[in-house]
Amino acid sequence: MAIRVLIVDDSPSMRAALDRIISRDPDIEVIGHAPEPHAARQMIKELNPDVITLDIEMPGMDGLSFLEKIMRLRPMPVVMCSTLTARGADATIEALRLGAVDCIQKPSGNAQEMAQNAELLCSTIKTAARSTVRPLTAPPARAAATGASFQRDMVVAIGSSTGGVEALFTVIAALPVDAPPVLVVQHMPAAFTGGFAARLNRECQINVVEARDGMPVERGTVYIAPGGESHMEVIGASERRIRLRRSDPVAGHRPSVDVLFHSVAKLGPAAVGVILTGMGSDGAAGLLAMRHAGARTLGQNEATCVVYGMPRAAFEKGAVERELSLSAMPEAILAACRK
Repeated sequence: MAIRVLIVDDSPSMRAALDRIISRDPDIEVIGHAPEPHAARQMIKELNPDVITLDIEMPGMDGLSFLEKIMRLRPMPVVMCSTLTARGADATIEALRLGAVDCIQKPSGNAQEMAQNAELLCSTIKTAARSTVRPLTAPPARAAATGASFQRDMVVAIGSSTGGVEALFTVIAALPVDAPPVLVVQHMPAAFTGGFAARLNRECQINVVEARDGMPVERGTVYIAPGGESHMEVIGASERRIRLRRSDPVAGHRPSVDVLFHSVAKLGPAAVGVILTGMGSDGAAGLLAMRHAGARTLGQNEATCVVYGMPRAAFEKGAVERELSLSAMPEAILAACRK
């Protein structure tokens, strides 16, 4: 049965363009167009779409405000599709935090770029249709200012993809200021990782930065891998540092969770590996290497994942020591780091 899509965009020409692109895919059916949120609200009630594509800038009510209402009152898979997604990092991150499955740029450019954009749009809609969406909840509770006594040399490595922005807000907001260092690979375009780190830093007790090559790995800091041309690794024994290594994508990703996890596996029992919601299998092999080296390894359970892809792949490989709900994950991480 075809995936039923409602297009919400104030531009008639863009609604027509999106319709043409989406309708070429035999697995997707466009069931309606709405020029603004009020019309979209009525069409959602009448048509019950499987997925909504939603513009950010619209008259009457902007897309983020409408997205928040959807996720509170009638949660469903939403793909933000806007010209702002290429330059409006804050808007994109807010949409993902509110529960949008993904944010992509509206199709534009030459014929080749249009074809690539069309393929991405259709694949994103299909991912959204398979995702698990839940009602928007209150912001995650902030951690206490200080934590328990942690093992001195512990390092935490986290990998995530689709649904990961929302999950990372939950996990990182619960970390105290003196938590062990945390290295994060979230599949995200280069334009967004700096803004994502800054947003987390504003809203969390622990210090959050976008990683730079050569940075010391220090307690009380979360390092977000920059999107783009490099993989992130931890190097060194007594004095650990970040290495950003330029090389080809691994399993289709750069930065890759697998690359980070394989580097952290060298720390043996002085590490904790965490695999969160996401499509595909990136991180499964690296998390298995960590477990074989004596690290503690945790996976987000299916019931709380937006997409149970990466955690499933890791679990089926035998890489996950314990599966946990997202709400239980922060305390499990901290417990694994305590003396």
